[in-house]
Amino acid sequence: MKVPFVSFVPLEKELNIELHQAFERVLQNSWYIRGAENASFEREFAQYCDMNYCVGVGNGLDALTLALKALDIGSGDEVIVPANTFIATALAVSNVGAIPVLVEPDIHTYTIDVSLIEKSITDKTKAIMPVHLYGQSCDMDPIMDIALRHDLFVVEDCAQAHGATYKDKKVGSFGDAAGFSFYPGKNLGALGDAGAVVTKQENLYQKIKYLGNYGSDMKYHHVFCGANSRLDELQAAFLLVKLHYLDRVNEYRQKIAKQYLDGIKNPEIIIPYVPDYTNHVWHIFAIRCKKRLELETYLRNCGIETNKHYPIPIHLQECYRELGYKKGDYPIAEEISDTELSLPMYYGMDVSEVEYVISCINSFC
Repeated sequence: MKVPFVSFVPLEKELNIELHQAFERVLQNSWYIRGAENASFEREFAQYCDMNYCVGVGNGLDALTLALKALDIGSGDEVIVPANTFIATALAVSNVGAIPVLVEPDIHTYTIDVSLIEKSITDKTKAIMPVHLYGQSCDMDPIMDIALRHDLFVVEDCAQAHGATYKDKKVGSFGDAAGFSFYPGKNLGALGDAGAVVTKQENLYQKIKYLGNYGSDMKYHHVFCGANSRLDELQAAFLLVKLHYLDRVNEYRQKIAKQYLDGIKNPEIIIPYVPDYTNHVWHIFAIRCKKRLELETYLRNCGIETNKHYPIPIHLQECYRELGYKKGDYPIAEEISDTELSLPMYYGMDVSEVEYVISCINSFC
């Protein structure tokens, strides 16, 4: 049996008519940037996240960058980020001229270890950027408490956690702002690159909107040195269709995850740990194995595609060589990078395919 790591086909088949209608609607309106579709999606996504405002932008990296810039975080400032995350989290900090300060993850949840955050705070620290990783929320109560006591901003990275909750409250609704990615492989994915920022603060919303439109509040009048990062009408129309099915998509992923969690019994495999405080939406089903290369090769030979998130931790990336990190500085992040393997996970994945993956994993030795 062949099992792909991800497939967009099942959902796109179900939504085929609505997606074509969305395309035709945009084409007939002949308005392609910041029009009615964008306004509708921004309004509905803000409501979905239990937030007041949403700004559609070009991608998830831009979402985080614009949020930091709108908070006047820049050169000489420090932003606390987890050492175990996709590099876009750190790049957003670098893009505004600030310094990403890495904090080890919790070995069980893989999200930032909240007990280590305060040790990394200096007089240059301006914000904490928690990442809701793989579809699972961070432990937000202590993070918000630390931010309040140290007068720090909180910018949530929700790129992998559309619809996830922390103690029944949507991720993205805790901090000053939150960035989302709608890269096609996300639980809520566009048919191309796209992103958004959500916030409760009107002044921040307006500033982010201006910053993503060349810093302009009206045509040919520029109040900030901004960028060109706007969610185009076509992607907004597609996302609006898919947003209405996001909860169904997440529930489907949760059923697959339950199959994996109940079925994988191999003592060589560490399965994900889900704390009581989170409603995991399983963007990634991340197992760990000391013999990852052998497991990866074995599953490939069985016809099962896998992925690794992320094989080179941020502090060992060449682009951050100037920060002076070396191997061994973040042993827990390195441990996760060396052992993590992501299993197939997507809407429409057949029960028999999940059972086959489980059977193969349980036969691995």
